[in-house]
Amino acid sequence: MSRFLCIALAAVTAAAFSAVPAAAEGPAPMRECFASRDWQGWSSPSPDVIYLKVRNREVYRLDLAAKSNLLNSPGIFLVSRLRGSDRICGALDLDLEAADTSGFRSPLFPKAMRRLTPEEVAALPRKHQP
Repeated sequence: MSRFLCIALAAVTAAAFSAVPAAAEGPAPMRECFASRDWQGWSSPSPDVIYLKVRNREVYRLDLAAKSNLLNSPGIFLVSRLRGSDRICGALDLDLEAADTSGFRSPLFPKAMRRLTPEEVAALPRKHQP
C-alpha cells in the first residue's frame, strides 16, 4: 500500500511542476510608481472608476472593488492615508476615503491601478480629465 502512495505522490508532484509555465523571455515590465505628494487632482467618470492626475502630465486609472455614489457628489474630496512609504506602485498602496466638509467619510477600495497612455488621456472627455 505504501508503494502505491509513493507512486501516486510522485505522479501528482510531477504533474504540478509540469503545469508551472516557463519564465518569459526578456525583462519583466517595470512597475510605475509615484510619490503621494505628486498626486495633483482627480475625477470620477463613474461610481467605480477614479482618474488620478500625477506630476501634472500623467493620469492613472483606479478601478474600485465597490461602487461609491459619493464620487460624483458636490463638495466631495479624496483622503489618502499613508502607512509606511509614500510610494504608490499599485492599488493596494492606496488607503482612500471619500470625504465631505462636514467630516463624513466613506472608505473606497481600489482593486486595480494602471497608468493611461497619452492617447488614452487625450481621448478622455474634457469633463472627466483630472
